[in-house]
Amino acid sequence: MMSVAQLQHRSLILFDLDGTLVDSAADLYRAMNLSLEKLGLPLVTEAQVRVWVGKGAAKLCESVLEHLFGQVDVQQQQQLLSTFVEVYAQELCVDTQVYTGVLPFLEYCQNHNIAMACVTNKPEQLAKGILDLLALSPYFKMVIGGDSLPERKPHPLPLLYCAQAQNTTTAATLMIGDSSNDVEAARRAGIDCIVVSYGYNHGESIYDCQPQQVVDSLAELIEEDLVRRQA
Repeated sequence: MMSVAQLQHRSLILFDLDGTLVDSAADLYRAMNLSLEKLGLPLVTEAQVRVWVGKGAAKLCESVLEHLFGQVDVQQQQQLLSTFVEVYAQELCVDTQVYTGVLPFLEYCQNHNIAMACVTNKPEQLAKGILDLLALSPYFKMVIGGDSLPERKPHPLPLLYCAQAQNTTTAATLMIGDSSNDVEAARRAGIDCIVVSYGYNHGESIYDCQPQQVVDSLAELIEEDLVRRQA
């Protein structure tokens, strides 16, 4: 099967953050339980948080409250969200790590003059904080968070906005993510999409959303490209 990557034809690659570039679930879980504790609410497990992450902080808080109470009180959600963002922002990277294969791939793209942007549903400031702390910021021309634009993934706007801002076409753009959100956003934007097998996909198999290509490591894309260039 021909790889979707076709890096020699790409001028822009868009990356999701949580579950694609970094494994942040342990810190999200820790911050969530500290927040719940602060508000006198029951705690949740890391396994549960891993299923709930990926759609932004507001959606995470909604999922937690729905699990705890069977329904979501808007005021309580706002209270949990503001507490969570405050707690999480204080310690973004205690256990968060860059996935194996990510750094070599970012380096490879940079060396081949492919522009890169991070498109996440995480609040922009928190996303930038993580990228700074893990020394990933220099690779990215842009960081678009869930609160940067009027719409967020799975809406195509963040992807199309990046392509336009980087003065490139959808055909020359590639999305790399880990969830059905990324696949849907890319599909609606008319942008090719590759997903990683190791990320967070709301407890569902990533194959259910029929992605164009699944890889176990971004390093695989380097191998594919080297073979193609030597052919």
